[in-house]
Amino acid sequence: MSRTEGKKAFVNPIDPDKITENPHSLEYAHHAGSAIIKPEDQGKIKGRAMSAMEHQTDMQLAQLYEQMQLLATQAKKLNERKEISHFIYQCEMRFEPFINHTYHLYKRSNGKFLLSLVGPTQWGKSGQDLLFFATVKLLADHTWEILERNPEVDFTV
Repeated sequence: MSRTEGKKAFVNPIDPDKITENPHSLEYAHHAGSAIIKPEDQGKIKGRAMSAMEHQTDMQLAQLYEQMQLLATQAKKLNERKEISHFIYQCEMRFEPFINHTYHLYKRSNGKFLLSLVGPTQWGKSGQDLLFFATVKLLADHTWEILERNPEVDFTV
């Protein structure tokens, strides 16, 4: 007697419509030890993605705005240096100014401006007809930086 003759054919008690040859392609767990598979709430996923996107773009826009403000401030300072430089080069100067040296700007009683090496506290009686406007410094690009202004005078360039 052969081995197959003595055995009965196996009959699966589970309905063939309820089993599969490829359980990994099922959209639900195929046995008790399988991972839980739940359908995703698409609205919740999109909502979280939109929230993250909004947060990231707002953060990047804030950084760009900060950079724009810094650039605007730098441009304003550069323009001020340019304007004061034009003004100073119109003044009376009886010497050649050197880079990185400090000088003082005065207005004479006759209305003319003067650039001097002498500070406002160093004049004595000879500086009585001078009105101190500002202390300036010559920069390497030959523009002038205002170090100190006289708060009592309107110094619009």
